[in-house]
Amino acid sequence: MTASHTTSPLAPLRRESPSTLTPRVLQFGSGNFLRGFADWMIDLLNERSDLDAGVVIVRPTGRSERPLMDAQDGLFTTLVRGLGADGQPVREFRRVSCVLTELDLHRQFDAYLDTARVPTIRFVVSNTTEAGIAVNDSDRADDRPPSSFPAKLTRWLHERFIAFDGAAASGVVVLPCELIDDNGPALLAAVRHFAALWQLAPAFDDWLLTHCAFHSTLVDRIVPGYPAEEMDAIECEIGARDQFLVTAEPYSFWAIQAPASLGEELKLAGADLNLRLVDDIKPFKQRKVGILNGGHTTLVPVALLAGIESVGEALRDEAVRGFLVAALHEEIIPALPLPREELEPFAAEVMRRFGNPFIHHRLASIALNSWSKFAARVMPQLLRYRALRGEWPQRLVLALAATMHLYRGAHMTLSDDPATLDWFRQAWPRRDSGTWTWNDFAAAWLAHRPVWGEDLHAAHGGDDKDGLTATLAAALAAIDEHGIRAVISKI
Repeated sequence: MTASHTTSPLAPLRRESPSTLTPRVLQFGSGNFLRGFADWMIDLLNERSDLDAGVVIVRPTGRSERPLMDAQDGLFTTLVRGLGADGQPVREFRRVSCVLTELDLHRQFDAYLDTARVPTIRFVVSNTTEAGIAVNDSDRADDRPPSSFPAKLTRWLHERFIAFDGAAASGVVVLPCELIDDNGPALLAAVRHFAALWQLAPAFDDWLLTHCAFHSTLVDRIVPGYPAEEMDAIECEIGARDQFLVTAEPYSFWAIQAPASLGEELKLAGADLNLRLVDDIKPFKQRKVGILNGGHTTLVPVALLAGIESVGEALRDEAVRGFLVAALHEEIIPALPLPREELEPFAAEVMRRFGNPFIHHRLASIALNSWSKFAARVMPQLLRYRALRGEWPQRLVLALAATMHLYRGAHMTLSDDPATLDWFRQAWPRRDSGTWTWNDFAAAWLAHRPVWGEDLHAAHGGDDKDGLTATLAAALAAIDEHGIRAVISKI
């Protein structure tokens, strides 16, 4: 992480004495969201109860030049700012001290496996993006490390099973935060896939099913991350240099589909946190993923093509704001299988959160891994709208076309699955040279099963003039010919 303020005379944030917290949480990922959401909540639980939970972070991806959090003894600051539920400004610093260490899996694999033998670790938290919970047949049990997150987790769980001889007390509670349906069972199925692929003992599978719990969760907080432009002033205010400081909005919500006994383990009673144990997480997920995440994913490519850099700037732009409001109320909400009277107030709250004047949420940051996000957050509503109304939702199709234009690479540095990036690196020259028509381009991408899980070109009209392919091709051509602002003004 590089910023001009690194010449500051302030000393880096460090502990005055070693942490005495007990390691209880293994966390996959040290990104902005988990630090500004899960770690922030754990730190508050430590303060307000006797949870005594230290967090061991695993950096699951390689090739990162970012320093490990050990450079600051695991300490970092959260700056919560925005508008509270009463509409009044909120600005609060918190020094989060629950992180004990961060391990780089590609350099510290043995240390990673050693954590499986720590008896006090009880919880596993992850946030590896929607694309993270995926399986393959190429990862091997002796890879150091395997490539996929579920394979890495399987290796750790098996090490723990062996170390404690399958004892009931060695089981763990797994809380995946990836925004996919039934993320708990999905991660369990992925782990069992690798257990079968590696021909691990049946007793290991029994231990997973009997003594480990994979709970579905829903997380909700906007965490823009590191405010580079403001760091000189902020660090003077906190009295230290903090390269891991993260900003977050006041709103936070964590729903876990789990029995009440988990609340006793997490010491939730009296903690006054918006963390709820629920019997059915689906209504909360449909509302949040469709409106908040779907709204973000719909807005981002359109705003970036319009030359806008942040969510706040987008909401101050009359045309782009109008596009988002119409997409939410006219296309997304009608396609969600929930009462409109429950969705409209949530959408109003989301717009207030998007317009938070204290947070500079860069659109390019939200655009990371755009295609897994679009498939999970927007495409279900796009297809459901068509099924209900008999026509394609213009704004959601336009967002789909805008995302394809975004992957031309002219507006931002792209970050996505390597295979997806390679697909667009080959596809755009075919389109630009005239080898492909817009219809060819649209058909090929909609037929790309690794992203959509099916051939959407064949399933939704093929080459029919009223099908999804033709509708998308028209939107692609319109953006190319007239520009995004002219197109949204005509809808």
